[in-house]
Amino acid sequence: MNFASDNVYGVHPKILAALGEVNGGTAPSYGGDDQTQRAEEKLKEVFGCDLRAFLVTSGTAANGLALSTMTPGFGAIFCNSEAHIAVDECNSPEFFTGGAKIIGLHGPAGKITPAQVEKALKGFIRGEHDPKPKGVSLTNASELGTVYSPAEVKAFSDLIRPKGMKLHMDGARFANAVAGLGCTPAELTWKSGVDVMSFGATKNGAMMLEAVVFFDLNLAEDFAYRRMRGGQLLSKSRYLGAQMLAYLEGGLWLENAKRANTLAKKLAKGLTAGGKVRIPNPVEANEVFAVLPKAMFDRLQASGAKFYDWMPDSLGDGISDGEVFSRFVLSFATPEEEVDAFVKLVAQG
Repeated sequence: MNFASDNVYGVHPKILAALGEVNGGTAPSYGGDDQTQRAEEKLKEVFGCDLRAFLVTSGTAANGLALSTMTPGFGAIFCNSEAHIAVDECNSPEFFTGGAKIIGLHGPAGKITPAQVEKALKGFIRGEHDPKPKGVSLTNASELGTVYSPAEVKAFSDLIRPKGMKLHMDGARFANAVAGLGCTPAELTWKSGVDVMSFGATKNGAMMLEAVVFFDLNLAEDFAYRRMRGGQLLSKSRYLGAQMLAYLEGGLWLENAKRANTLAKKLAKGLTAGGKVRIPNPVEANEVFAVLPKAMFDRLQASGAKFYDWMPDSLGDGISDGEVFSRFVLSFATPEEEVDAFVKLVAQG
């Protein structure tokens, strides 16, 4: 019963098979192969627009490199205070941007609001003594499993675009957000004003695969150089292209996400059935954040189930000394019987 992360599970069989298919023979290197070229065309089809897409191996690289196109070293990017770019990437965004400041805002349920950004911007009154506001980064789905709707995303764009700022989306779990909302990828990105995004696949069935997708084509002008300098241009790029094609083919990426989301809702229902566990935030993707009695948490951990105690600051004052704020992440590959078994353990009190 492993709910520690969607990273703990392996590669979807269809993606693994695609890797085997490109393993024979020879192919042009450094992105000149057919798979890499076709992957960009497939992403254009998925998003329904012209775009530029660059394949990389990790979400950390995707985020840092994407943000480097939005801001110089003297700039500032606003995000939620618990966003991956703020707390989980070892200053990678600062490194790739040449020192830009990542400014975390405390927002509800893992999100931020345009009003918070607008309020923060009012404090930038010291000219060159302040960093220059250059963009906003939204994590969708968020670090607490909630999602931004297209209307919410557009509200950020409407606020910052007149100010010359750009909008980035960290989409490590973008598939789960799209599946949870029931909208189209286009509605959640470029139609709502997103300029560049980190399009995630690794957490949802790929081996190691992310893409930096530009809807603002001007931002992509020098990105090939940025990617190379960042060590993310693979000599055998066909293995990334093959993964992306298999991931997108037939809607596999959304099929995987829907399964993970469905299991998350099932787990949430089971956790709260006995009345001893509460879930403070809506379950909108493939993560469940629950407040467990400390005794229950200890018993479940001792049973061999794997899940994390999470940062209690995420709830502010909403947790007591006898409780544990816990995170459960469901994967496309999580066995449903393990969810059932875990719910039975919870029911024991």
